[in-house]
Amino acid sequence: MDFKTDVTIAQETTMKPIVEIAEKLGINDKAIEQYGKYKAKINELELTDLETKKDGKLILVTAITPTPAGEGKTTTVVGLGDGLQKIGKKAAVALREPSLGPVFGMKGGAAGGGYAQVVPMEDLNLHFTGDFHAISAANNLLAAMLDNHIHHGNALAIDTRNITWKRVVDMNDRQLRFIVDGLNGQTNGVPREDGFDITVASEIMAILCLSMDMEEMKEKLKQIIVGYSVAGQPVTAGDLKAHGAMAALLKEALKPNLVQTLEHTPAFVHGGPFANIAHGCNSIKATKLALKYADYVVTEAGFGADLGAEKFMDIKCRLSGLEPAAVVVVATVRALKMHGGMAKKELKEENVLVLEKGLPNLMKHIENMQTVFNMPTVVAINKFPTDTAKELALVKEKCEELGVNVVLSDVWENGGNGGQDLARAVVDVAEQKSMLTFAYELEDSVVDKMTKVVQKVYGGEGIVLAPGVKKELTRLEALGFGNLPICMAKTQYSFSDDKNKLGRPEEFIVTIKKVKVSAGAGFIVVLTGDIMTMPGLPKIPAAESIDVLADGRIIGLF
Repeated sequence: MDFKTDVTIAQETTMKPIVEIAEKLGINDKAIEQYGKYKAKINELELTDLETKKDGKLILVTAITPTPAGEGKTTTVVGLGDGLQKIGKKAAVALREPSLGPVFGMKGGAAGGGYAQVVPMEDLNLHFTGDFHAISAANNLLAAMLDNHIHHGNALAIDTRNITWKRVVDMNDRQLRFIVDGLNGQTNGVPREDGFDITVASEIMAILCLSMDMEEMKEKLKQIIVGYSVAGQPVTAGDLKAHGAMAALLKEALKPNLVQTLEHTPAFVHGGPFANIAHGCNSIKATKLALKYADYVVTEAGFGADLGAEKFMDIKCRLSGLEPAAVVVVATVRALKMHGGMAKKELKEENVLVLEKGLPNLMKHIENMQTVFNMPTVVAINKFPTDTAKELALVKEKCEELGVNVVLSDVWENGGNGGQDLARAVVDVAEQKSMLTFAYELEDSVVDKMTKVVQKVYGGEGIVLAPGVKKELTRLEALGFGNLPICMAKTQYSFSDDKNKLGRPEEFIVTIKKVKVSAGAGFIVVLTGDIMTMPGLPKIPAAESIDVLADGRIIGLF
């Protein structure tokens, strides 16, 4: 094995023109709007055969609680899609678009890795088709119109101490978390405390991902609450007459993007909310479109199954009617040993005892998929050269005790060939009869919803409300938002709200720091622990290693 970098592998591949990928699916030329030779948007208005097409089977890929050792969820999605194609199935993958924040920060890109990647990976990880820029522009247009309204007399009597709408930028920039703006005189606005979120945390990102057409998106944009009046009533984007212009900025971004894997499996890549601070799934529109043209569609939900998969079920599936035929939980022996207390530098050494201590993390995620959401489940062990026969046998034994099949996945090194066993296992389990259940009912109170997620999904004892949260909950319920689903914002590194509690912690309490309604998106955001909606860069950001050569080739992306 030559162990080339991801970007080198991607640049050495020979891509097919995107029109050939569309033709492979049966999408007509009129619906393909090319962005260069190898990527395109799909104009659904030009598709005339959707109503008569039968939906394929949806496969959700999720993972154990992430660690610095890596799990390889997106890599597994891509490799499984290629593996399904290798065994003769008509397959596609449906993924989120990467955010520039992680690309230049610590996590890197989101195009997969090794020989299981989506290409062109440089485009995908950077500007792609401009969707995130459009979302940022629409978000910041609303902010500008809000402040402009206040400056010109404030006819809506907006309480400047109770503005909830923030500007966004698609970058990790801790300096912008808390700012004061509108300074230096009357002509420059009204001074107030403010702050930025990262673009993926914007409610507009969620709205784009949860809208099926322009009219639905416009209605959702109209309902965005930007703040409250001095009388305590919500002020919306519709009140500011901003939703039409915002929709105009988002017109092209609403169309799903089509690219390909290294092995030319079609890849629908659209939308990109984080799963720790947002709902963590690609767009409903792209997922449903893929299901019309492929027999098996492999999608992912961000971070561990306690975050992305829970929101996939309780928000995306509930609001869209989608239902997975099977769930794949990705794990690595390395990560499980970290959950057992092993230091990253020691992970190459065999240690069955430490692995056994870390396995409860995987077991809890499996139990959640089986008992909370009633999903047929497969475990994919993302293979590393340092895994030993004893360690792999222990993982297999523990999973089989729960009635779950365990399959070794070698897609990073061998692409679709390394994903064939997983593909066969998924096809088999997807034939099982199942009916999706949820972690809570919409009729539950917001406190009960939060408590049920903490108790059922996280395995904790309950919740405690920070000062002011109970008052805000009373207001939201009085305004008629009590029956919305909830979007839990929590650290991705633990089932609890404390990133240092690895494995399967018990007897913990989750602190509810803040709640706010995303009335346009249609859910209540619940911020827990120390979670932030604007990340920062690490001490040595990935950006330091990224460069472009004289011939235009980009290096350093991963």
